[in-house]
Amino acid sequence: MHRHCRGMTAVLLMLLAAGAGAQEYASFEVLLQLNTASAEKTLELYEGLAGRPSDVAALPGSRIALSTTAALARRPLTLAQLERSLEAVKYNQDLGDDIFRMKEAREHAAQIKELLLLLRSRNFTQRVVSTVAQLFPADVRVSTRLPLFVVAFGHQNIDAYVQRVVWRGGEPVNVGEGQGEVTIVVNLAKAVSYGHSADERFLGLLTVVAHEVFHAVFSVYKTGSPAWRQYYQSYRRPFDQLLDLAQNEGVAYYLNLVQRSRGTLPQDWDVKVGGAFDTFNRAAEEMLLPSTSQARAYDLLLRSNTSGYWENYGAITGMIVARQIDRTLGRAALAQTLNSGPHAFFSIYADLMRQDDSIPRLSFRVLEEVSRVR
Repeated sequence: MHRHCRGMTAVLLMLLAAGAGAQEYASFEVLLQLNTASAEKTLELYEGLAGRPSDVAALPGSRIALSTTAALARRPLTLAQLERSLEAVKYNQDLGDDIFRMKEAREHAAQIKELLLLLRSRNFTQRVVSTVAQLFPADVRVSTRLPLFVVAFGHQNIDAYVQRVVWRGGEPVNVGEGQGEVTIVVNLAKAVSYGHSADERFLGLLTVVAHEVFHAVFSVYKTGSPAWRQYYQSYRRPFDQLLDLAQNEGVAYYLNLVQRSRGTLPQDWDVKVGGAFDTFNRAAEEMLLPSTSQARAYDLLLRSNTSGYWENYGAITGMIVARQIDRTLGRAALAQTLNSGPHAFFSIYADLMRQDDSIPRLSFRVLEEVSRVR
């Protein structure tokens, strides 16, 4: 599951203006199927209007939001608990353990509703797809339909996410890479914090959804790629999963950095990047130890992309790798890494490390594993 945490806006929107470096694509056919039913019905409850909490909880978008909230909170959550939370928020009652963050969402119901109206009226899905198409190599072949569910509640750290979902008896079951339907969920209750005006929030939402569509399209592309199928057959360790995550999130993070910073980096950039690399190296080396349990490896992997922005050491390390490839070898070289896989992505960076002593360092143990051919 790919997650978009607060502050993790992503993927080039304004940079990729119409006609700027346009490419011809072999086949890039992506249809976003927008489903706003959960957000609409939840808003009715927030406003104290008609609506049955049980009906809202049963909607597909609501069910996926429930499942993901439970996974990230690391606790079981039932449909009955979601219904009780919706019932309480409808009548403005004490929510107690507000795991779905509905109290805050109810307070911003007007802004959420405004953003939902803009999403419907401003050619939202086509603008997102046009942006993401330019992130892939020119010879890419992708044809897919992506469900995009819009909700108005969820875990406090997540504003959008991608999952592969299998539906069994009305229950969404999240499964591994290569199985299930790639599905995107966006939480508008988090999107109201993207800016002070409706236009700012809309552009922020475009950025976030483009990030998630990039992940979704990349996942679909991997499924149809013989090279990526071979990668997943050959590289199954938690360490390999960390490299995969770092490439996937890193490219999206870097493209966001280009748009967001416009060449200006934070004053403490070197310190923060160095800290992320140090944590990445330690986590990667621990994953390679035979004594590391599966539970510990999973925890390290989860922390690499579900913490605060600079604490997401997998994504930040991948972002720096992507940035160095782009700055040294060019955008086409960076796009081509989507074909070649995580080990090649990091191997290119290893070569660049040998040419430039000033860039952040991967540890010897990590480099040894990255370069190993099995």
